[in-house]
Amino acid sequence: MADSAQAQKLVYLVTGGCGFLGEHVVRMLLQQEPQLRELRIFDLHLGPWLEELKTGPVQVTAIQGDVTQAHEVAAAVAGAHVVIHTAGLVDVFGKTSPETIHEVNVQGPRGVAPRDMCPASHRYLRRRPPDHEGLLPPGPAPGGSALPGHSSLCGARPGLRNVAWMHVLVARELEHRAALMGGQVYFCYDNSPYKSYEDFNMEFLGPCGLRLVGTRPLLPYWLLVFLAALNVLLQWLLRPLLLYAPLLNPYTLAMANTTFTVSTDKARRHFGYEPPFSWEESRTRTIRWVQAMEGSAQ
Repeated sequence: MADSAQAQKLVYLVTGGCGFLGEHVVRMLLQQEPQLRELRIFDLHLGPWLEELKTGPVQVTAIQGDVTQAHEVAAAVAGAHVVIHTAGLVDVFGKTSPETIHEVNVQGPRGVAPRDMCPASHRYLRRRPPDHEGLLPPGPAPGGSALPGHSSLCGARPGLRNVAWMHVLVARELEHRAALMGGQVYFCYDNSPYKSYEDFNMEFLGPCGLRLVGTRPLLPYWLLVFLAALNVLLQWLLRPLLLYAPLLNPYTLAMANTTFTVSTDKARRHFGYEPPFSWEESRTRTIRWVQAMEGSAQ
């Protein structure tokens, strides 16, 4: 009986829990974390699918809030043993102001700090923005704040369920390996093939009927650079009047024309991570998801 009680003692908080990754982390926790007593899901927009989670043995608490509002975050964090911070804004097209992105992605994580968490066994994981797909479990510093860490990742694109599983595993192992894992950044990886963005995306879009027209740009590269810079200028000039968010800008052009790769086994060495879902399974599920999205849009 004592072991059973011990196994149901932890309170987890997932910020951005209704987002694309956050939802997978939430579902993975409910499936794979035996010590879970309460799961708090904090998001600006709560999904209707949360209702189906409230019928299980784990207490699921949905909290509507904004990570830029310190008092809302403090209330959600209070008493939690583990915080998995997945909330964030990604905008490569300029639809959102730089000030807003900084407020959410920089100021927000500073508010989701361990100082308000349960003093015993608190753990804090921060997901870096998707263009830098890594995990940052800061080590405890005096006063309960988090030691900063930084890194960047572009390259392999791991399956979403593998990424979610890595979050769950890091949160679990951080308690026992704090000296090793605290303050570290971990790349999320699996056995997805190394390919260009276009070739990788065609692994999913090709079976859905999409085809690339040729293998080379229709315009010379120097002209694409000029058009990308022109779009930035037009975006700045038009911002007071309207939202101009072109697909082509210096960032998207660089991403489409640069090869990024990463090779690491750090997660395996530090906490025994192995991707539980194969590339073939992830590919099949993603194709089905794209086909379902295409069907719902018609």
